[in-house]
Amino acid sequence: MLDRRHAVKALAITAGLPLIDPVQRWLEKTPGGLPVTMHAGRIGTDEVAQLEATTSVFRKWDDSHGGGLARKAVIGQLNEVADLLRESHPHEISIRLYRVMAQLSKIAATMSWDCGMQTAAQKYYVLGLQAAKPAGDRPFGASILASMARQLLYLEQPQDALELVRLALDGVHTNATPRLRAMLHTREAWAYARLARPEAFRRATGMAEDAFTEIRADDPDPDWITYFNDAELAGVTGGRYLELSRQDDRYAAEAVTYIGRAVEMRQRRSRRSLALDQVGLAYAHLLSGDLDEAVMVGSAATETAGQVQSDRVRVQLREFYLEIATRDEPVVRDLRQHIRETIAR
Repeated sequence: MLDRRHAVKALAITAGLPLIDPVQRWLEKTPGGLPVTMHAGRIGTDEVAQLEATTSVFRKWDDSHGGGLARKAVIGQLNEVADLLRESHPHEISIRLYRVMAQLSKIAATMSWDCGMQTAAQKYYVLGLQAAKPAGDRPFGASILASMARQLLYLEQPQDALELVRLALDGVHTNATPRLRAMLHTREAWAYARLARPEAFRRATGMAEDAFTEIRADDPDPDWITYFNDAELAGVTGGRYLELSRQDDRYAAEAVTYIGRAVEMRQRRSRRSLALDQVGLAYAHLLSGDLDEAVMVGSAATETAGQVQSDRVRVQLREFYLEIATRDEPVVRDLRQHIRETIAR
């Protein structure tokens, strides 16, 4: 069992004190309680249901188009929910409002991160974690910690990311669905890949795949975790093999296999994830020595990237561009031009 106090203290070294207090509060087993409000409530169950439906729409929009176009709308809705929570409501409505606030905060955080706004992203993740406490939604709090870990991985802080994922796993080890456990273990595997620990990576990946096989059609998964399907599992696993192959090209074949499977299974409405997978697959083909496939998939990735507003997609596409920048074959020159035009939009 993880020593929580030691882990949170270690996290403070690089992640900063603003992150530590909400993580520590989330870890406490005592109920969060609801704050004392000052005004009579003005909404009922129908209005809360509409807010929940709107939150689901925003989540799907982010998955399809990226965070650039709807971020301000999400923040506006989040502010409205915060205003509602200053009023007095029946207990069940208050719980549902806090749950909506937590989910909107996470969407706002992801959209901010997707736009390259790292400080704002962490602020909204923290707000979501704080709201998940009075909502009594520990599994969603764990998913927020996993998202915070992902942000730290992109910021080259894999050890801190690993600590956050371990805290998330420890916090929900008795009440996480198989799908949530599978997602958390892929984040754990991601951290091990960044730490250049391939055996630990394979072990965590195996735990993710084992958990995923336990999913049943009638499992009570909430809407916010249903995105983690077989395509997502293959994509994130392949992406980690791709990272390992940058140090050791023996992993390139496994990266091609996993990411190729993800591209085949991706629903075309999940364009940002599809674009990230396609860029990764092009890169994996390049590392494995198959230039023709790399160019073909890279062209498809560039087309998909042009359909989303995502800084992450453009950063990865730019990294792929740098890998082919010195190649002089005609097909590569055409692809480089295509990438330059797409990034410049």
